[in-house]
Amino acid sequence: MKQFFSHLNMNRRLAILALVLGLIALVAGNPYRGDSVTLDTRELAWIVEKQVDHVSATELADWIIGGRADFRLLDLRTEKEYSEYHIPGAELVPLSGLADYPLLRNEKIILYSEGGIHSAQAWMLLKAKGYKGVTMLMGGLEEWTDRILFPSIAGNATPEQKLEFEKMKHVSAFFGGTPQTVSDSGVTAERKALPKLEMPSQTPAKEQPKKKKKEGC
Repeated sequence: MKQFFSHLNMNRRLAILALVLGLIALVAGNPYRGDSVTLDTRELAWIVEKQVDHVSATELADWIIGGRADFRLLDLRTEKEYSEYHIPGAELVPLSGLADYPLLRNEKIILYSEGGIHSAQAWMLLKAKGYKGVTMLMGGLEEWTDRILFPSIAGNATPEQKLEFEKMKHVSAFFGGTPQTVSDSGVTAERKALPKLEMPSQTPAKEQPKKKKKEGC
């Protein structure tokens, strides 16, 4: 196991650390008293290494824009935080109520919180209960905010970075965000408030064909 971890890069190690901390928090302050949590550490390391435990912010944004509906997006934060802003389509499920929330074991579930610990706790719980398709939003809402709502570009960006930024400007606009420009000194334009949750229409509604008037009797 030690040799396995030595080959992981920093992001993978941090991801495993978040999951381990989530497990510790779940055991130490378990809101589901009476439930047991059992996970194989080798399986845990494999899941993180193969990146099957998370979805990136850009992937999730593409799914929402494309109208993909084969997943459940669960927001684990408080009701107040959820009402202030949440990712479009997300269901509010406080961590303390997750055990009794109606979920199917064969559906794809994406979890997110502000950062990562609560998501890791929820991931651990659902994995231990046999939910095979549970994943986390990498970086949580913080990553979504930085990457999707307020994407940024440096003044001395490369042509490839500028091309990527043009794409992210359209993604940001879809979700009501505001792209940011970073000066060479590292100063970023002041962010605007989080957008209201009025989602743009993805496809215009089709007009119903007009009925032809009867001619004669």
